Amino acid sequence: MMHPLSRRAVLRGVGTALSLPLLEAMVPSTSSSSALAASGKSSAPLRTAFLYSPNGKHMPDWTPTIEGSAYETPWILEPMAELKGDYSILSGLAQKKADANGDGAGDHARALASFLTGMQAKKTFGADIRAGISVDQLAAAHVGRRTRFASLEIGADSGGQSGNCDSGYSCAYSANIAWRTETQSVPKETNPKLIFERLFSNGREGESEQSRKKRTEYNKSILDFVQEDARSLEGQLGTTDRRKLDEYLSAVREIEQRIERASKDLDSKSLGMKKPDGIPDSYEEHLRLLADLLVLAFQTDTTRVSTFIFANEGSNRSYAFMDVPEGHHDLSHHGNDAAKQDKVRQINRFHVTQLAYFLKKLKSVSEADGTLLDRCMIVYGSGIGDGNRHNHDDLPILLAGRGAGTLQPGRHIKYPQGTPLTNLYLAMLDRLGTKVEKLGDSRGRLEDI
Repeated sequence: MMHPLSRRAVLRGVGTALSLPLLEAMVPSTSSSSALAASGKSSAPLRTAFLYSPNGKHMPDWTPTIEGSAYETPWILEPMAELKGDYSILSGLAQKKADANGDGAGDHARALASFLTGMQAKKTFGADIRAGISVDQLAAAHVGRRTRFASLEIGADSGGQSGNCDSGYSCAYSANIAWRTETQSVPKETNPKLIFERLFSNGREGESEQSRKKRTEYNKSILDFVQEDARSLEGQLGTTDRRKLDEYLSAVREIEQRIERASKDLDSKSLGMKKPDGIPDSYEEHLRLLADLLVLAFQTDTTRVSTFIFANEGSNRSYAFMDVPEGHHDLSHHGNDAAKQDKVRQINRFHVTQLAYFLKKLKSVSEADGTLLDRCMIVYGSGIGDGNRHNHDDLPILLAGRGAGTLQPGRHIKYPQGTPLTNLYLAMLDRLGTKVEKLGDSRGRLEDI
């Protein structure tokens, strides 16, 4: 009897090892495909990611008018129309630790610092920053022992880890969403090239430095170094697995090529500022490269936990490429000006379009008896409701995926106003097998998700 392929099997070449996606050959022949979807000993693990966009939303165009599944999709969420059965909108959730609570101005810094921690950020721009352990890091401490990387922190904006960025609050609060301890934030990586090399080239199972330099010098793909092993493996696989392997390797190469193009574009364009090698000029392409890398990281079980910040909190990024030249933060203080509100709506919809891109990519990956998205819990939202009011109640929160059969997406669910957002996170941690009794300001577990 042929032994199953190890879940940790890799494609090897000279100084190189490339992780593989989940294949049917990795499951004992006596197991049915449905066994892959089972919890506990399943070869198809549960993943979770927390995605964040700043400055709140134009809530009238975000919130459905009725509860349940028969709602009409709001304008901002229209790019998600094809995915309506794959996510739920959760209304009524709040993050009261983002309120001033006696600390005065600084809502943007508090919004991000408290989003995954449920803790009030200490008002300081010195080295004595303090918030709380974030839900992603609690999850990573439990499930991260089974993967190469316990968690993956990515985002499109770099940011300082010190200095005054928001009314006396450290830049670390506005730039970081993940907190390993109450005094240690986890900086994100913004460069797709460095993320690619970390996931598929460097590290315990990755590429040696000598091999990486050789590949770069001769403009070779990482796949060139493992092609012999790939051909050998294909001969041992069934039709479905061969197709999966081909799709995966094609996706890896496509990302490589896009990163290469981004590097060449930097040489040929005047950007007015120097961007690191590997970061695209296009903000949309930057977000999509990051999304594609995260999909591959989940697909290869390189990590099961991630955070992804579309832009730092309080971001004043211009969206001139879509005829919105003003800064996002400036527009969010619209003062009920209809023209400014419309531009905020457009920015909100742009971010949701990128979310839809990510979710569709997850859904396109077949895994076990469903898709990769089916085995995910993806939170998308903001720590501010209305950017004009700086409120932190009734936040724009979306929960996507099926959580390996533990979630029931496709609905608008209204919770009592003021329900702690952290109640959602406790319910998610339960599904990951991480038992935590309290997180920040939680008051229980969110029901009916």
